Amino acid sequence: MAPASVATAQNVNYINGEWIQGSSSAVTDIVNPANQDILAKITLAEEADTVRAIEAAAAAFPAWRSTPVQDRIQYMFKFRALLLEHADEIAPLTTQENGKTFAEARAELQRGIENVEVSCGMPTLMQGYNLEDVSGGIDELMIRQPLGVVAAITPFSFPSMIPLWFLPYALTTGNTVILKPSERVPLTAKRLFELLEQTGLPKGVANLVIGAKSSVDTLLHHPQIRAISFVGSTPIAKYVYGEGSLHGKRVQCQ
Repeated sequence: MAPASVATAQNVNYINGEWIQGSSSAVTDIVNPANQDILAKITLAEEADTVRAIEAAAAAFPAWRSTPVQDRIQYMFKFRALLLEHADEIAPLTTQENGKTFAEARAELQRGIENVEVSCGMPTLMQGYNLEDVSGGIDELMIRQPLGVVAAITPFSFPSMIPLWFLPYALTTGNTVILKPSERVPLTAKRLFELLEQTGLPKGVANLVIGAKSSVDTLLHHPQIRAISFVGSTPIAKYVYGEGSLHGKRVQCQ
């Protein structure tokens, strides 16, 4: 498979239903670690781009939250079909920008697709419960509701699988989402979002930000971000957990 062209790879940020370049003044090379070929040149998202994504997700949240869960999962059924159809196209992108073998790249994508499949059961998975007479004259009712705008910060090591650990569940439970993958592997994430866009998902519900530390810090500090999921190294996990918690967010780090 030929490397992605520079022209198509530059617009790697997907914000409010539009593909845009980041506002960084510096150009970043996406390099194939196997042979040092330059696969693409991109401009990274900065704070302003990340804020724009957060605002788009916040604006989209009320309507998405009100969309019945049975309707929300229909987008994931379509997404699953598209991922399967294009699996042997996505995996080489992962191989090129990450360096793992095609077999490994294809296997990790399959694990990601399995998460999309599980998320299609959300009408059952997010059910609450009720219990009568937990105490004298008292009944208990538990319901599960979306938080709002949530973010996932994912690593270089699994460009397709780990984003798909988070996106399908966050979306089907009614949250709006910002994915911030490693800026070293943007091409796989871009392709995932191109397919997600084909499902007809409403604008602003899912956003892709390809940035570095300034984007991470914006997600950790911005008051409209309600929760953050992170996978990466222990030192960065401690930083994400500390900063996110300090700013009142629910944070899970692996």
